[in-house]
Parts: sequence; structure tokens; C-alpha cells
Amino acid sequence: MPDTPGYDCGTCGSRHEDLPLSYRTRAPVYWSEELAADEGSELTGDLCIIRGEHFFVQGNLDIPLLDAEGSFSWGVWVSLSAANFGRTVSLWETPGREAEPHHFGWLSTELPVYEPSTVNLKTHVHTRPVGEKPLVEVEPTDHPLAVAQRTGMTMADVQRIAEQLLHP
Repeated sequence: MPDTPGYDCGTCGSRHEDLPLSYRTRAPVYWSEELAADEGSELTGDLCIIRGEHFFVQGNLDIPLLDAEGSFSWGVWVSLSAANFGRTVSLWETPGREAEPHHFGWLSTELPVYEPSTVNLKTHVHTRPVGEKPLVEVEPTDHPLAVAQRTGMTMADVQRIAEQLLHP
């Protein structure tokens, strides 16, 4: 194995500069560009409202690495009830907000490397200190994403994900 960072891609055969340990999605699966003109809709890097009726927060869904330090992270969107979204927004800049109980949410991101679909998996959204995105915990089921979050993944899994996302 070379001493330089990166990896040899099993799909295209090229050497890629780095092996990303995180991927972030721009918007919930339900967002469309037409909504940008809708006065009841808004999309920021952290929050999303669709037609004043559907509320989302972006968080990190972390998966422990088994053969390296740290974790792999998906930046995902999760729907929240209007009440929980309001509470989240009201505490956005409040120190100590991490003491809040977790909120239930539905995963609102399609992660193309998992089958079946990841959309609408049940989650718990854990608020973290100011400046940190919430932690998203998938309900423990037999879905491959839930299993990975519980049991971890290897760097070979990370490379497989990179190859799939780089060469869709």
C-alpha cells in the first residue's frame, strides 16, 4: 500500500487524492428548486421549511470505524414535527441546548449506497452544543444503515462508498 494519502479506485483504476470520511446532502429529498421561489419555503445549510408545513434539520449520522480512528459521517436531513422544529430553532444559539431530550424524526435523505431506501427510516435527533450539527441515530432495525451505525464499518467500506458516489 502506498504511503501517500488516497486510494486506488477499483472502478476506474485511477489513484484518487483522498478518501472522504464524510458526505453531506444539500437538501431533503422532498426539496425542489421551484420551492426557492415559494415564500413559505426556505433552505439553509442547517434548516429547511417546505410550504410552511414540513420542517427539517440537517444532522450528522455517524458510523464508527472499526479499523481506523474516528467515524464516517453522513450529513443527512431529518423531518421534525412543527413543535420540535420550533423548539430546536428557539434553542439554536443557546448554550446548554445539548441537555434537551432527543426528538423523533423521519430520515429525509436518500443514501444511494444502501438498499432498501433510507428515506423514512425512524430516527432520534440528539441536539449537541452550539456550533455542532445534531447527531442522528437510526432506530435499531435490520436495515443496512442501522446495522452499520450499531456495528461499525471498515475503511474498505468507506472506499466502496467513495467509488460508488464518484462513479454513479
